[in-house]
Amino acid sequence: MASMTFARNVFAKLILPAKYNLRLLDKVIGLRCMSIGNYEYIIAEKKGEKKNVGLIKLNRPRALNALCDGLMKDLKSALDAFETDKDVGCIVLTGSEKAFAAGADIKEMSQKEFSEVYGGNFLSHWNSLTHCKKPVIAAVNGYALGGGCELAMMCDIIYAGDKAQFGQPEITLGTIPGAGGTQRLCKAIGKSRAMEMVLTGDRMTAQEAQASGLVSKVFPVNQLVDEAVKTAEKISGFSKLTIAMCKEAVNTAYELSLQEGLHFEKRIFHATFATKDRQEGMMAFLEKRQPNFTDS
Repeated sequence: MASMTFARNVFAKLILPAKYNLRLLDKVIGLRCMSIGNYEYIIAEKKGEKKNVGLIKLNRPRALNALCDGLMKDLKSALDAFETDKDVGCIVLTGSEKAFAAGADIKEMSQKEFSEVYGGNFLSHWNSLTHCKKPVIAAVNGYALGGGCELAMMCDIIYAGDKAQFGQPEITLGTIPGAGGTQRLCKAIGKSRAMEMVLTGDRMTAQEAQASGLVSKVFPVNQLVDEAVKTAEKISGFSKLTIAMCKEAVNTAYELSLQEGLHFEKRIFHATFATKDRQEGMMAFLEKRQPNFTDS
């Protein structure tokens, strides 16, 4: 962010006529993002016209965004910051055009022993992403392998660039997926396809992932993040309270029987009638105007 500010100031002095000020320059060259936090392995900023979208970019390019412990701690910290930010209604998680995340950090993991990983419940802290009440959209370009695929599946929606590849290659390393690959993949694409992927280590293209239900939409590589932010902006425009309730109801479908799930849904639906946003939404519809949600 500091380098962007420096470039802006140099550009203002050397190129722009005196009548232009820096505020106008920000609009001219598009520096309309707000950096959040100071992280080693990620970049976090607020995006969107109303700065209501949290964007987290995995930023460990030399290792293809391999998910080392430091990166996962940075990710949790950024998620916590956006979770408590009242302006942010949705979060987008992405990597580089070459790799969303090529997997866990094998070098960091290779010397660990059973007593250490079992006793310390290794990788359990990765689940912090699934505890986020705000919706998280994974914008996947390039490789999403092993832990990278598992990280994407922890998100609520997955968008993919048309060159993306998904896979669980842990079998080639003498181990198995350890952060949801054998469980979430089954629920997303079915037992047979999931079994084939984890037993062979074969990859799935973005187009195959969309056809199988793992991915919602596929976009050209250079449009992916912008499209994810657009969707996040749309979500952020609704009641954040109701969005959280809706997310909880959908996720509960994975844990309950159909009848139990329907009962839970009905209770959450009834609960919306205790909110001001439900009343505002219905009145706005009847009065043919845009609702003014207050997240209450």
